[in-house]
Amino acid sequence: MNLVKRYAGILWIALGPVAMYFLLRTAAAEIHEKPVADTWIQWGIFTLVALPIAAGMVFFGILALRGAYDHLPEESDAPGSGDR
Repeated sequence: MNLVKRYAGILWIALGPVAMYFLLRTAAAEIHEKPVADTWIQWGIFTLVALPIAAGMVFFGILALRGAYDHLPEESDAPGSGDR
């Protein structure tokens, strides 16, 4: 299972930049097709929201590739987590 997590890390590392590439390509095409302020604002917001998501995908992929998720705790140590 740890090997699967590491391969998934490689997938996440690759998926972040690829997703941003397709988003930026689509945004450029849409802005070129209809260059009005509404289109600029809409695609600018989409891009600003998606950029940290793509960066997070790369970050978690790096963590998975380094083995940070190889051993996960079986129970939470948080207060009240299993007392109900």
